[in-house]
Amino acid sequence: MGPCDLADAIKGITPPDDPAVIVGLGSNDDAGVIRLGDDIALIQTVDFITPLVDDPYAFGMIAACNSLSDVYAMGGVPYTALNIVCFPTEIFSLDVLREVLAGGLEICTRAGCRLLGGHSVTDKEMKFGLSVTGLVHPDKVLLNRGIRAGDVLVLTKPLGTGVIATAVKAGLSGRETVEPFIRSMTSLNDTAARITADFPVHACTDVTGFGLAGHISEMLGNENIIVEIDSAAIPLLPGAAECARNGLIPGGRYKNEDFTRGLFSSADGIPREMTDLVFDPQTSGGLLISLPEKDGVQLVARLRDAGIRDAAIVAAVAAGDIPIIKLK
Repeated sequence: MGPCDLADAIKGITPPDDPAVIVGLGSNDDAGVIRLGDDIALIQTVDFITPLVDDPYAFGMIAACNSLSDVYAMGGVPYTALNIVCFPTEIFSLDVLREVLAGGLEICTRAGCRLLGGHSVTDKEMKFGLSVTGLVHPDKVLLNRGIRAGDVLVLTKPLGTGVIATAVKAGLSGRETVEPFIRSMTSLNDTAARITADFPVHACTDVTGFGLAGHISEMLGNENIIVEIDSAAIPLLPGAAECARNGLIPGGRYKNEDFTRGLFSSADGIPREMTDLVFDPQTSGGLLISLPEKDGVQLVARLRDAGIRDAAIVAAVAAGDIPIIKLK
């Protein structure tokens, strides 16, 4: 879920009121949530992507991680999943599809999520992802809005998947760049979510197609709050800055900047590649967590102790007269 080029299509479509719906149609949150009882709610989400890498098994893993991430971002645990497959049978053999599905199954198994089946269609372009159902306590649902002055924003994975994917497609990336790129995208956000649950979180999302700045703008909503992004603190994948400097920029980067127009500004002296990277569309990115500064410092320490070495405080939140995002 979240804003996209087609978001205006749902305006004017109003579902019936239902007190069981905690997060529903029209929300910019990462998934929908419906209450089943006093102590259990269902999270539902769906996502699929086109290949970023040539290895079909790795692609299946990446797509599955990307789909499961929305459940973690809402504070839940993935429970069941269904495959969604668009496959060009005239281009690839079914052995390729088998590898994609096997990669997705590995990630679901790793997450403790039961893969129950799915649906496939013949298409001119390969696409793969999951429809995921998760579980969460109704009182512990995390939303992507609610950040407050005095908070900091903690990011749990490095940026740069969009520019590196562009380099991969152009044949301009080496092993030293591709391996950490794939490793990051095939890493679940489960550990980060589990640790985050111990802290007083005001808002949470995962950084995906709208980039860091785009997702921060979602978190801002219409609140009169200033978010200052510290460019020096942003974790980057190896080779990401070089790819951006060399102009290997995905088209989505410019759409993301348009989405934040009127909100975003960059301080003098900030390298162009850093602006490109805060708008870089991510796949299977990290969690972005808003919480009080003292707790943010402790959260980063806990995350790093658990092996999430790239976790960092990347922004500070202050009161303002209008919503603003600054890159400094």
